[in-house]
Amino acid sequence: MRRYLPFILFILVAFTTSAQQYTLSGRITGQKNEMVPFASVYIRNTTYGTTANEEGHYQLKLSPGTYNVIYRATGYAEQVQKLTIADQPETRDIQLVNEAFKFSQVSDKWKQNMDPGDTIMAKVIARRKQHLEEAGSYSCAVYVKGVQKLLSSPKSLTSKAVRQALDLDSNGRGILYQTEILSNLNVALPNKMHEVTIASKQSGINTAFDYSKASDLQVNFYNDVFKINGLSTRAYLSPIGTDAARHYDYRLVGSTVQNGLTVDKIEVIPKRENGQYFQGNMYIVEGDWRIYSVDLMLTNKHASLNLVDTLKISQQYIPITDSVWMPSAVQINFKGSVLGFKFGGYYQGIYNNYKINPAYPKGYFNGEILKIDTAANLKTAAYWNATRPLPLTRQETRDYQKKDSIAAYQKTDAYLDSIQHTKNNINYFTYTIFGYRASNRAETDSLYIFPFLQTFYYNTVEGFGINAKVRYSHKIDDLHSYSITPALRYGFANKLFSANVHAEYLNDPFHNQKSYIEFGSDVLDLNNVGTRSRYFNTLSTILYENNYVKYYRSQYGGFGFQRELKNGILWSAALQYASRTQMYNNAFGHVVDVKNKEFTSNNPLAPPGTPADDRSFLFPKNQALTFATSVAFTFDQQYVTRPTGKFNLPSKYPTLTVNYRKGIKSAFGSDVDYDFASVDVSQSNIRIGLSGFSSFKLTGGDFFRNNNLYYMDYYHYLGNQGTTFDPTYIGSFHFLPFYTYSTNGAFFEAHYQHNFAGSLLNKIPFIRKLKLEEVIGANYLTTKGNPNYKEFYVGIQRLIFRVDYGISYAGDKKYIQGIRIFYGLR
Repeated sequence: MRRYLPFILFILVAFTTSAQQYTLSGRITGQKNEMVPFASVYIRNTTYGTTANEEGHYQLKLSPGTYNVIYRATGYAEQVQKLTIADQPETRDIQLVNEAFKFSQVSDKWKQNMDPGDTIMAKVIARRKQHLEEAGSYSCAVYVKGVQKLLSSPKSLTSKAVRQALDLDSNGRGILYQTEILSNLNVALPNKMHEVTIASKQSGINTAFDYSKASDLQVNFYNDVFKINGLSTRAYLSPIGTDAARHYDYRLVGSTVQNGLTVDKIEVIPKRENGQYFQGNMYIVEGDWRIYSVDLMLTNKHASLNLVDTLKISQQYIPITDSVWMPSAVQINFKGSVLGFKFGGYYQGIYNNYKINPAYPKGYFNGEILKIDTAANLKTAAYWNATRPLPLTRQETRDYQKKDSIAAYQKTDAYLDSIQHTKNNINYFTYTIFGYRASNRAETDSLYIFPFLQTFYYNTVEGFGINAKVRYSHKIDDLHSYSITPALRYGFANKLFSANVHAEYLNDPFHNQKSYIEFGSDVLDLNNVGTRSRYFNTLSTILYENNYVKYYRSQYGGFGFQRELKNGILWSAALQYASRTQMYNNAFGHVVDVKNKEFTSNNPLAPPGTPADDRSFLFPKNQALTFATSVAFTFDQQYVTRPTGKFNLPSKYPTLTVNYRKGIKSAFGSDVDYDFASVDVSQSNIRIGLSGFSSFKLTGGDFFRNNNLYYMDYYHYLGNQGTTFDPTYIGSFHFLPFYTYSTNGAFFEAHYQHNFAGSLLNKIPFIRKLKLEEVIGANYLTTKGNPNYKEFYVGIQRLIFRVDYGISYAGDKKYIQGIRIFYGLR
């Protein structure tokens, strides 16, 4: 009972405090009685406030007293109302007046040979860094509200059943998704952040993009560039970025006086019609030369957005101290259309109770950027009604009520029983590519059948074959689970049967801890890094007589373990014993007899021209006991802590991985005797201003003792043969043969790739509509026997599709050149 006393005390204090507060509410309209959505409402000389909802309604809880309440919206004159809260709720409807910006007030202040807006913005840009860093650290409470709506839909594609399922009206309109978040946000410049989500609520189906934490709405125009998550791979240039004057023109619309401050309205005009630029208006405080508010937008037509057609960003700043201003509200409004379905919505952030330069304890910013309270998703409707600062509209309230009722019904035994059979029905098309999954109604037990494309295959060693593989998973609780994956394999040409089992146990998701055990027999690739999937090898073998993959047989047993020793330090280790046997070609079937083309030997080191039925010696039957371990250091590792575990996020810094592998001689008859070590450094998605992002990987290693090892023990590379390739991993080659360069000595490989994210092709009319991304890259490898292998390539990419053209050199001689294609399948 004692451990619950602090919580009970907190509830009592909160209840007592809320009991002394009363609600100030009303509706905000314009001069023509039109609603003014999302207007800011806050108490002067405080950092406490709210915004109105889509219909102009607002609510603010206040203790008894007298207040100066500021009502503020872009395009309207700021209004201050003095009111007194006694012992009952207060209603105050507000009618805002259109703002009158007068040019004459400032027309004589600036140089005659340029627009005053250019001079004003030059002063803002000069103070950009000062305003960016004026609050070294801060904390605040953040409320985020998101709504996604279907605005209209074609009747031919929207049946009655679909309208009922999505709760749409007769015109195909309705709310698809709602989300609310209450968080405490803590920030220390330049890049430290820690957020605690104390309440979270979702309803419906997210069909577009989602800002699932308050930090996602940290839209700061004092930064030079920033990326809008989920909508583009490109970065966009702030109108007050260091280099902004080269890309924007600025026009002074006029000036006005707000709360004793002269505020200039500046129209932001991109110099080029298409590019990574905003358009709209910024409002600047004269003298301080800082942002007062922002009303900017991006369009798909000019800025190559994904998913949406227009994106509007509105932001209001308020003074926290005499020298520090911070956002009081930010809104992202979007609209788009897909196949005749028109959608739109918004994400609204409200910031309260700022504290500037609070005293954070040592070690407070430890990489955990978000922690979700264990009870965050359990808050009741009464809790939200009492705490949300943004009142719900009638439509939003109705949507919550209906979907909450549906969600409650979907947890009943009657519903779960009724959908169990339907949920587990098999779709043969999706099974062919993605596999089939069935589960019990509680989702604690599931069975996954691997795809048809991985089950039936053909190769020259086994002929046609079956690799029947399933995975059974059981969830013990939120923190413990295990899976068992048995596989049966049979080759019809060599009449060889294999069977193996892999079992994995996850028991500490807060430290990424898992262990596994495996044993059995299998037919494996001689290149342990991987070559072509069974699907692509089957196609290339049957259709083109390219039997690229070379196999051997292994009877093995082993176990492994992984754990994060400390945030950013991941350790893994494995011990395996195997009996390995060389295999030979037994089948030579093909659909098309390709002229001047023959199958190759299953010995990858056999010289060119060796017949396909070659039985040349590659290695004797051997036994190998091997130990492998690695430690990965991710610098400044950031992560999210959920009630179900720790989830690491990509780091802004490289990851360093140290690997060691040992062949243990004599133990249990083991024949191998070697020591191998390597180090690699890698990083992905390094943002390079407006010019896209880069990725790289560097790896070097050596067998510093190689008394006895066999071909499968060599260090192998992720090469590529054939027209298709897999560009999703930065450490792969475009043209390197799978086996030729494998080594038992020292090596060094380097990979670099840059994605321009459309910043070049966007300058070409018509081409820009395709939203293509330009890619360039280079790969390098040197070993003792094969020095200075190089590749250079260029490519274009759109979503999962990519086409590259490249050329490779072996030493100083041109080796291979050609086109490589990727279309989502590996």
